[in-house]
Amino acid sequence: MRVVFAGTPEVALPALDAIAGSEHELVGVVTRPDAPSGRGRRLTESPVAARAAELGVPVLKPGHPREPDFQSALRDLAPDCCPVVAYGALIPQSALEIPVHGWVNLHFSLLPAWRGAAPVQHAIWAGDEITGATTFRIVQELDAGPTYGVMTEAVRPTDTAGDLLERLAEGGAGLLVATLDGIAAGSLEARDQPAEGVSLAPKITVDDARVQWGETAVATDRRIRACTPGPGAWTTFEDERVKLGPVTPIGNGPDLAPGVLSVGRSEVLVGTATVPVRLGEVKAFGKKQMPAADWARGARLADGAKFS
Repeated sequence: MRVVFAGTPEVALPALDAIAGSEHELVGVVTRPDAPSGRGRRLTESPVAARAAELGVPVLKPGHPREPDFQSALRDLAPDCCPVVAYGALIPQSALEIPVHGWVNLHFSLLPAWRGAAPVQHAIWAGDEITGATTFRIVQELDAGPTYGVMTEAVRPTDTAGDLLERLAEGGAGLLVATLDGIAAGSLEARDQPAEGVSLAPKITVDDARVQWGETAVATDRRIRACTPGPGAWTTFEDERVKLGPVTPIGNGPDLAPGVLSVGRSEVLVGTATVPVRLGEVKAFGKKQMPAADWARGARLADGAKFS
């Protein structure tokens, strides 16, 4: 088939590479416009745009896919199908109708669970033991289109959202190519999603990422891992924001009130509503990220200090 790939961030690259190396003809790539990045706020192309340039594939960067010029250019490319991974914009019906086989999205959950922008983060936060990826045909309703195929992936006890997403992106790339193969061969038919089991996964905000020390140690651990690497879990100490890496619940630690620190030579513990957690990496305002014990020594912390 002639395909036009749509995607933007780095997580889309495994799928783009897999399609480029498949039997399908990659005739174009759609991605988000260049955006300011870094301290100098220079306009920078997306990871997908950069990879497409390396592959020598034409790139379309519409401000929004509703734009007539974009839709005209897409028609000129005459795609049979448009595979999608993390493109980042809603596709209007007029654009959905251009390819013969529609737009096929790789979504990082077992639909209908976790429809929305942050399925991996929400799966970790909810304590799911199994998640996966699903290919489906895009319709106007959010992540509700009929599905083609799935893959499953175990959620490991120490997985961050970044860890899990990396594995799903690699495994999902093969699923997406297999889906395109089946569509091209006429051997794969999309099936409606079940009405039961729908859950939503809205974007995780910076406010969501603030650690609530009054939660249990298990809930604290899940929140922090779900928010790593982005938007980044944080708390405050002496009215300044402190970013936190993943923590470890301690089953037989000291009895600490929520947010209260116990400072040792090689570790820093923090109280929760249940057992304490051991801090991992810490990044104080204006400082480099470092092990919690090094941060505590530099800040001259003692037992009884408290996160707010």
